[in-house]
Amino acid sequence: MIDNITQTEHRFDSTASVGNQSIVDDIIDNLSCMIRVPRHSLHVVAASKGCVAGDLCYREHDGTPVDCRDKASFLLIIEKEASFQRLLDDNILQKLHPCIVVTGKGFPDVNTRMMVHRLWCTLQIPVLGLVDADPHGVEILSVYKFGSKALSFDSHNLTVPIIKWLGVLPSDIERLAIPGDKRIPLTERDRTKAHELLERPYIKLQKPWAQEIEAMLSMGYKAEIQALSSISLEFLSDTYLPVKIKYGKWI
Repeated sequence: MIDNITQTEHRFDSTASVGNQSIVDDIIDNLSCMIRVPRHSLHVVAASKGCVAGDLCYREHDGTPVDCRDKASFLLIIEKEASFQRLLDDNILQKLHPCIVVTGKGFPDVNTRMMVHRLWCTLQIPVLGLVDADPHGVEILSVYKFGSKALSFDSHNLTVPIIKWLGVLPSDIERLAIPGDKRIPLTERDRTKAHELLERPYIKLQKPWAQEIEAMLSMGYKAEIQALSSISLEFLSDTYLPVKIKYGKWI
């Protein structure tokens, strides 16, 4: 039997000849793409990164049960671990019950994307995304929804095409009167990324997404999820998320 090894373990075995972790990652991705098999078929898996909480019950491949129940009405992807933990501290699982919340701690790894895909395929529930109102946040949500160029051959195992952008929308910055000190001016790098996103075919087909990116460019500002706490400490968990989810205010 071939045992799985993590990329971290492989890095320690390979750094003398390869150099660093990013090079190892690229080699694994290229090899996976060349022979057209997913990473786990190579018995190389990434160390754990993502987190999940909520109404969920599943079994590992060896039959080990993981008890969290299984009656969620939707899945919420949260960009940042800090926001994920803050929402759990604010009892978001009770306020939005029943639901599942997931974070990839920023740009999601393959395991997190695969988990989100499997949850969607198994439970057939809506999947919503909560990210920063900036080009990087849109990029992250796009990876969950449309996939990444590096692993495009395996998109059918890693993407969730029905994902909706719940927030934070650039238009929310004006609509909610986010204070000026929480509005961050776009950098040249931000503007370059935003224009790059607008040129992607799948963004062009998502007109509401394109309109939000254009609104961001027009305003010249971006905002983080945490900016909502400037309205009130629990505004995100008590008002913003419940109201948007109840009335379907997503795009």
